[in-house]
Amino acid sequence: MEKFFKLKEHNVSFKSETLAALTSYFASVYILIVNASILSDSNVEVQPLIIATVLSSALGTILVAFFSNAPLIIMPAMGLNALFTYTMVNNLGLTFYEALGSVFISGILFLIIAVTPISKLLMEGIPDSIKESITIGIGLFITFLGLQKSGIVVADSSTLISLGNLKSPNVILFIIVMLLTIILFIRNVRGSFLISIIVGTIIASFMGIIDLKSLTYTMPDFKEYKNIFFSMDFSAINNLNFWISTFSLTLVLVFENLGILHAQVNVMLDKPEKTSKALKAVSISTIWCALLGSSPPVSVAEGTAGIADGGRTGFTAIICSLLFLISLFFIPFISIIPDEVLAPILIILGCLMSQSLRNINFHDLSEFLPSFLIIVLTPLTYSIVDGIGFGFIAYPICKICIKKGNEVSLPMYIASVAFFIYFIISAYIN
Repeated sequence: MEKFFKLKEHNVSFKSETLAALTSYFASVYILIVNASILSDSNVEVQPLIIATVLSSALGTILVAFFSNAPLIIMPAMGLNALFTYTMVNNLGLTFYEALGSVFISGILFLIIAVTPISKLLMEGIPDSIKESITIGIGLFITFLGLQKSGIVVADSSTLISLGNLKSPNVILFIIVMLLTIILFIRNVRGSFLISIIVGTIIASFMGIIDLKSLTYTMPDFKEYKNIFFSMDFSAINNLNFWISTFSLTLVLVFENLGILHAQVNVMLDKPEKTSKALKAVSISTIWCALLGSSPPVSVAEGTAGIADGGRTGFTAIICSLLFLISLFFIPFISIIPDEVLAPILIILGCLMSQSLRNINFHDLSEFLPSFLIIVLTPLTYSIVDGIGFGFIAYPICKICIKKGNEVSLPMYIASVAFFIYFIISAYIN
């Protein structure tokens, strides 16, 4: 393991990588439950979907560890599972199994892009200001998620959102854990996020927010899982809605993963040479998700917690994948971790990712305006791909307006047109 993952070369140890893995695991483990819950709205039982999510997460994370030697966590994406369930199945009328067939074809198209010069052209053709704004936009999106989970920000019928009830026990718990997390993180305490999760969960039990006595242990039912394992259905391949689903899914997969991988690998790890390898791993994982019975994956933003906590190699990913497999038998215990305990980590991660703001050119409006659209629309539309799409479309328009259209690369023009078509299709299917 030492030689393969080059721990000394990355200036890390077995202990530090393990701590980082634990941090990433506890920050992202809720996805195992939430993903299954969302997919169950496709008229499939939750239990086999939990198994599918666990296996997809474990396999994808192992693949990225060996492909790129990066501490990334590959899991079914929150936005993509919603696209899968509520658009492809509930709106376009595909069955769960036909939607898995669409995921499989999208994975193949994604793999073709990842293993050919197309991915490099896309990465090199996207302006630095756009790349940086994607990082910031995702950071603000993560922060917004954290604020929602904390109860500090709540829905409001008049103003859309407003300040939550500061007297609420849940908000008080968040404030306590937030202060603890900030202190530990600023003082560079190793495993600061993990410590805050454990201590916060203990505090929550004392406050009566979680009830340890209500826990009941149940074993996963693997007999039910066989109904979705390798159960893709391609009978709708001649249906227009099948290809609308496939096109939309591929578009979102490619650009969301390019954006997230740039933020995690290029910015936080400062290892741009690992981006292409990581992209290949995610594309292969997409195919496997279809085979295993789950919606497509991304390198989840929650994995950034492990990177911020010192994770630097694929050994972090290997440990995390093993924890995913083990967690299959402990889902009831994992589910007791309150959102208010996880929220401070998401907010701090968003803060770290927003530091890229200093790299954006504020003086050139043709660069700043498209970047600004990405930054604000990513959290406000509650969609990474929609935020990216508006920025991509605006960029060539701004350049053409000031007669600098020659500064826009061909891949950027193509991507802008693709996003324009994506929004038209989205309007059509909605």
